[in-house]
Amino acid sequence: MEKGILGNLNAYPATGVPYNFVRSIIAIPAAGMFMGILTGILEIGYFSKWFIKKSFTRKILSKSFIYLVIVIVFLIVITLINALYTQKGYTFKTLSSPALAFLTDSSMIGTMLYMAAIIVMTQFYSEFNDSLGQGTLRNFFLGTYHHPVQEERIFMFLDMKSSTTIAEKLGHVMYFEMLREYFFDLSSAVIDYAGTIYQYAGDEMIISWKLKDGLKNNNFIECFFAMKRVLEKETKKYNSKYGCLPGFKAGLHYGMVTTGEIGSLKKEIIFTGDVLNTSARIQGLCNHFNADLLLSEDLAKIIQFPNNYTITSVGDNLLKGRSKSTELFSITR
Repeated sequence: MEKGILGNLNAYPATGVPYNFVRSIIAIPAAGMFMGILTGILEIGYFSKWFIKKSFTRKILSKSFIYLVIVIVFLIVITLINALYTQKGYTFKTLSSPALAFLTDSSMIGTMLYMAAIIVMTQFYSEFNDSLGQGTLRNFFLGTYHHPVQEERIFMFLDMKSSTTIAEKLGHVMYFEMLREYFFDLSSAVIDYAGTIYQYAGDEMIISWKLKDGLKNNNFIECFFAMKRVLEKETKKYNSKYGCLPGFKAGLHYGMVTTGEIGSLKKEIIFTGDVLNTSARIQGLCNHFNADLLLSEDLAKIIQFPNNYTITSVGDNLLKGRSKSTELFSITR
């Protein structure tokens, strides 16, 4: 683009800095890659958590403004580096005048409007994608599940303990506020351990992983204990605002599901298969065995347990809807 716009010119008109095609074709992609890595680290490591409680519009505007400032600073630094490389006599005036010329030139306005439009569009896509669920919007665009697909997945059915008692104590409005705070806090661990929130059902959260993603570094188990740690860190907040710290229990199972788009007026990507019913019923037995985390025999067989886990069999159980009994295991850390 630069070569086409500059034509036979040997320098940038706005700054007077000499233009070299070979240097630019190497430097610009390298700078772009650096910028991509930087914004990726900020987005995944910080912004996705810092802005998780902001409204849809405030998130887009706040993050877009921050990214635009970063881009402006980045362009100034690149301009200074370019001037340092090409200009002789490294005085403050020699280095600062190209940057000042670039900032005050009409091309800067065009560049900023161009960048602002891209940033706002990508942030809108990102936030809309998060509202639907990680990867859901991409799958709709690509038509990944337009036709039913079979895949192996791990499911975690996570349920709040004593939710009825807490709701009666707090009242419906305050309970809803606590539930919203509770799900916000747990979501950070889901992000960290590559999970996808499939559904919220009352006080229950259903989390899913593709089999390879869940097994990698035991993400699905680490996610559970990370959520425990998140709530423990927020003990003071919950006790002061709601008079209690919510706890949870979870059931885990894996198996083959059929994944596909469904609906007309409201489209969703849903999973169907026995694995969901089985996961829900395993979670339903947590109180019976006084366990916070139960998983199926099938899942236990394919896990490489590190030394920091203790796995204990709670015996064979005939789950509703299954013809043969399943051995269940509790996990503690």
